Amino acid sequence: MANFSKSNVPQFAMDVYQNEYLPEGGREVNAIVTVTSTGGGTIGSAVAAPHLWSAGQGPSAAVALMVDCSGSMDYPPTKMRNARDATAAAIDTLRDGVHFAVIGGTHVAKEVYPGGGGLAVADATTRDQAKQALRKLSAGGGTAIGTWLRLADRLLSSADVAIRHGILLTDGRNEHESPEDLKAALDSCAGRFTCDARGVGTDWEVKEVTGIASALLGTADIVADPAALAADFTQMMEAAMGKEVADVALRVWTPVGTTIKFVKQVAPTVEELTDRRTEAGPRAGDYPTGSWGDESRDYHVCVEVPAANIGQEMLAARVSLVVPQPDGTPQNLGAQGLVRAVWTDDMVASTSINPQVAHYTGQAELAQAIQQGLDLRKAGDIDGATAKLGRAVQLANNSGNADTAKLLSKVVDVVDATTGTVRLKAKVEEADEMTLETRSTKTVRVKK
Repeated sequence: MANFSKSNVPQFAMDVYQNEYLPEGGREVNAIVTVTSTGGGTIGSAVAAPHLWSAGQGPSAAVALMVDCSGSMDYPPTKMRNARDATAAAIDTLRDGVHFAVIGGTHVAKEVYPGGGGLAVADATTRDQAKQALRKLSAGGGTAIGTWLRLADRLLSSADVAIRHGILLTDGRNEHESPEDLKAALDSCAGRFTCDARGVGTDWEVKEVTGIASALLGTADIVADPAALAADFTQMMEAAMGKEVADVALRVWTPVGTTIKFVKQVAPTVEELTDRRTEAGPRAGDYPTGSWGDESRDYHVCVEVPAANIGQEMLAARVSLVVPQPDGTPQNLGAQGLVRAVWTDDMVASTSINPQVAHYTGQAELAQAIQQGLDLRKAGDIDGATAKLGRAVQLANNSGNADTAKLLSKVVDVVDATTGTVRLKAKVEEADEMTLETRSTKTVRVKK
């Protein structure tokens, strides 16, 4: 294992929030684990791959930009122009030395720049060449997003870099390949690169776009007005350029007799990780979290422990962070959190819910209530939709999630936010409904 000076080791910290007290017979232990990464350019791939770290420039990276060029991008004609401008803005945001490629996506994937099955290295000349190549992009053909992702994977894996990232823009439904083809492509790309996905306009499928981002541990959003694409693409690329450590996994160890009920990210968005576990030795499993820059995220870990007698206590889980090294062996990033269980006959201690746990349980329920409510609305179940969206309004109001409350108010008329009394609006703009659905998993953090 390489030796690192203090300055280039990532500074990861972990805090655990829980009520460790259980009543007699109690078995479920809940904890919120806050992971924070700091270092601003002094940390990164030096940990896992020192040969991939360039002093002063940040970690080596490769980015693939996938631009929808299907026929629908011509309606209105400004849409394709906005997409070209946005991609150009993203290219301008690339750091010197970053490898990159532009892919034109239809029912097939085409290499727009640099071509020849490889990546260009960003500098003034290649940026200019890429922007010239963008001008030739025209709309025509179908949509098969799996082919775009597979080409991005091939191109990104051709470079020996620390961070691999994709940005995908689509304006339509994935009509020219089966859902199984798209899922197979996502399965083969998962863990190989992260990807942000954006839907432009209102003719795309929310579950497709959010599903792509979720599978590839990136962000998803709607850009209802194509004129806003350039600002969004610039922001996305800035975030990608700020990533310093790739392939970080949350490692959860549990003692004999303890089972993990779930592991999910709960901030900044709700992301289910339970089914993504890979075994990591006796009683330990790794949950992927993707790439990190300077940021903080919260995870909800729920375990079931064996029943014990009053006065007994145990370590219910140990949480740490690992990254793979070039030889495949994991390296521990030093941060650790302990989840405890203590059995007590003090009713007050054992029945109080930790405020972090209560807050994020509510945020996860909020995301679910919105998704179920919108599905019921589409299915014509007015009563069911009203009940679910009313509950969502109540949860958003109680937790201070003002952004989500505002999005909900475009879909329902709020009679009383505290009780969740609402009426469905008779007419809802499609963009408003899609924005609510796309952003339903965004959470607010606990007020300190």
